[in-house]
Amino acid sequence: MKKNLKCLAAAAAILMGLSGSVWGADIDLAKNSTLEQILQKGELRVGFEAGYMPFEMTDKKGEFVGFDIDIAKMMAKAMGVKFVPINTAWDGIIPSLITGKFDIIMSGMTVTQERNLKVNFADPYIVVGQAILLNKKHEGAVTSYKDLNDPKFTVTSKLGTTGEQAVKRYIPKCNYKSFETETEAVLEVINGKADAYVYDQPNCVVIMAEQGAGKLVFLDQPFTYEPLAWAISKGDPDFMNWLNNFLRQIKNDGRYDQVYDKWIKSTDWYQNVK
Repeated sequence: MKKNLKCLAAAAAILMGLSGSVWGADIDLAKNSTLEQILQKGELRVGFEAGYMPFEMTDKKGEFVGFDIDIAKMMAKAMGVKFVPINTAWDGIIPSLITGKFDIIMSGMTVTQERNLKVNFADPYIVVGQAILLNKKHEGAVTSYKDLNDPKFTVTSKLGTTGEQAVKRYIPKCNYKSFETETEAVLEVINGKADAYVYDQPNCVVIMAEQGAGKLVFLDQPFTYEPLAWAISKGDPDFMNWLNNFLRQIKNDGRYDQVYDKWIKSTDWYQNVK
């Protein structure tokens, strides 16, 4: 009996020791969270690439504005810290996050398996897909991305984006031309040097509103499913938990809808960034 009691006591001591170790590890994890660092520094550093309308751009006053910018400011306010915008080139945005240049990427980033190997994504805050802007001469003749899958058609998109990936995957037979910016890729179509432009639906909405009249045809039905989400460094469950709860809250208290209506449903803002 005494042996059994000794064994039980020893087992209990081991379990308590393990529990203490796990608890200590949890405390250390929380202390090392980016969330804790944000609170200590008193600022939320947000990485993005200005130019992806209507998510992040520069207005006539030189200030950063857009869907993501409004949400980021809302996020900083909820944390009780200062919002610090950091404009970064797209091809270096993930490395900059990993090396600590900023705390989070809020830049209309599509969740992909390749990117997810390098960063962690919060729950998607909006779902978009690739849409098409056609040169006016193809109105009625081309009604789907499938019609463009022919070497006689030249299709453009931005280098290194999911628009480019979509062209290569769904329209592999077309003559594809990539460009450094969305503007260059669209102008190629407007000027008749290319037949179609493939890019995220919200971006196509903006382009159609600002320069598409009489020049472009908008095939607005997305042909891909692309969730956009905020990206953070790997191994940070505390920050991830806070972000997902923040998103859930604003989507259910009306704040998200206000931002969505302002930047996605309306194009009134365009006059201020023209």
